[in-house]
Amino acid sequence: MTLHHTLTLHIQKAVQELFGIAIEKVEFQATRKEFEGDITMVVFPLVKALKGNPVEIGNQIGNYLVTNVNEVSKFNVVGGFLNIVISDVFYVEFFNTIKNNETFGFVAPKEGEKAVMVEYSSPNTNKPLHLGHIRNNLLGYSVAEILKASGKKVYKTQIINDRGIHICKSMLAWQKFGNGQTPASTGLKGDKLVGNFYVEFDKQYKKEISELIAQGKTEDEAKKLAPSILEAQQMLLDWENGKPEVIELWKTMNQWVYDGFAQTYKNLGVDFDSYYYESNTYLLGKEVVQFGLEKGIFEKDPDGSVWIDLTADGLDRKIVLRSDGTAVYMTQDIGTAIQRVKDFPDVGGMVYTVGNEQDYHFKVLFLILKKLGFDWADSLYHLSYGMVELPSGKMKSREGTVVDADDLMAEMTTTAQTISEDLGKLDGYSEEEKAVLFKTIGLGALKYYMLKVDPKKQMMFNPEESVDFAGNTGPFIQYTYARIQSILRKADFDTTVSISGLELHEKEKELIKQVQLFPEVIQNAAENHSPALIANYTYDLVKEFNSFYQQVSILGEENHDKKVFRVQLSKSVGNTIKNAFQLLGIEVPERM
Repeated sequence: MTLHHTLTLHIQKAVQELFGIAIEKVEFQATRKEFEGDITMVVFPLVKALKGNPVEIGNQIGNYLVTNVNEVSKFNVVGGFLNIVISDVFYVEFFNTIKNNETFGFVAPKEGEKAVMVEYSSPNTNKPLHLGHIRNNLLGYSVAEILKASGKKVYKTQIINDRGIHICKSMLAWQKFGNGQTPASTGLKGDKLVGNFYVEFDKQYKKEISELIAQGKTEDEAKKLAPSILEAQQMLLDWENGKPEVIELWKTMNQWVYDGFAQTYKNLGVDFDSYYYESNTYLLGKEVVQFGLEKGIFEKDPDGSVWIDLTADGLDRKIVLRSDGTAVYMTQDIGTAIQRVKDFPDVGGMVYTVGNEQDYHFKVLFLILKKLGFDWADSLYHLSYGMVELPSGKMKSREGTVVDADDLMAEMTTTAQTISEDLGKLDGYSEEEKAVLFKTIGLGALKYYMLKVDPKKQMMFNPEESVDFAGNTGPFIQYTYARIQSILRKADFDTTVSISGLELHEKEKELIKQVQLFPEVIQNAAENHSPALIANYTYDLVKEFNSFYQQVSILGEENHDKKVFRVQLSKSVGNTIKNAFQLLGIEVPERM
């Protein structure tokens, strides 16, 4: 039972006995630094019901708690705030119950509870993954891990945009300028090779537009009449009609890209349980539209197009089928959502990790699924996130000015290497161990910097700033973990015995209080779909440990019981850091 829960029960009993009134909930907050106390009860919400002075009410409840509750040693009242001091006995006993629990804070899924499917990545197969994909992947993967730790069964998935005019552009450019190049013949990753031809198409297309404008065409006319775009449109029609040589080229080039993506995902440390492909799903949903027409959910216009009118819900009319009978993205997303529940019958909700430019799309999608009568539509969530920019500005795929995901990861590893070598703490490391360490630090810096920001916020990514060994960064937290492991290696005595009856140092108490928060932080992070809550909790924990480390002797402590307890406490903090970073997809080094 948590401290909050324990105190709530006792305060409810106190109010019942003292004032003859039953209260449903008790409001707590952290005690302000300038006052003595471990937790503060906010008295103001009770004033109206109890018809009294908040200070008097606080004192009466405080006296009751000190007299009747072992966990409470003393109290003070400031205005309408009851600051409660919790006894050392409570904290030591609590610590002894969790010190050997290596998964403290994690909850196992309940039998029979519905699963959650988390979608992320969902790239196009005409270019490599870039900086924006990194934020998407890291957010989706971390949210999946946090939901899992909070007690949910989770499936990770993605939908790959493997069809459309953009794919045909790369295919056409390869036919014209590729000279039979392959990943094997060029030594390039397949996604990079295909991405190069996407850029090549754009160069050719722009050149043709300029030539047509010089011949007297308007810019709009030139864009429509340029030979390259006409050929790409014809190739898309050939693909849709199943022309064998087009399908064969499409399969070959897509496979190059899939192989390249797999390598990037492995390096980034993310994975998936299932894959959906737009080429398989773009026709899904059409039969649902027919069902919706019969039920009066959708309506057909005179030109044959099918719409849904959401104006009564504060939205607008949305097309779900064109007049020629072809599906739109919305139709496809409706069909894919339904298909996923068919494929995974235990799924009761979905999380879509997609940038905030699609906010409106998902409002409409979720509402349509709800109107179609799917009960799981109430458990759909759009994990909307802001764009990532670099100090140098925005990126453009067509012009080849994106920050490539593989290049960025390599750069982070190199930066970590430079800083680590400058610090000069690598004595005794083999070259292989150094390479692993540099990658752990570099990727840790990248992931932490991305995930410590609230997902909804647009962010600026500064690679150099992220690999700082001080401040709110991944390497700073990793360094603290490594420091703790060093303490544990040097502890040449039995640290497994249970210690009780200790009078705690203020810093020990603060550290236990911080560890105690971890289960609640996981649940909050899951509820809010926010890895930032985990990241910033971990930074606060590390700051608290470093303050403890500087002010309290650990291995040099003369009292044996205190020394054992402090090593155990250090170990528990280290374990919490490791578990928190696991939820962020970040590894921790044993030495640094």
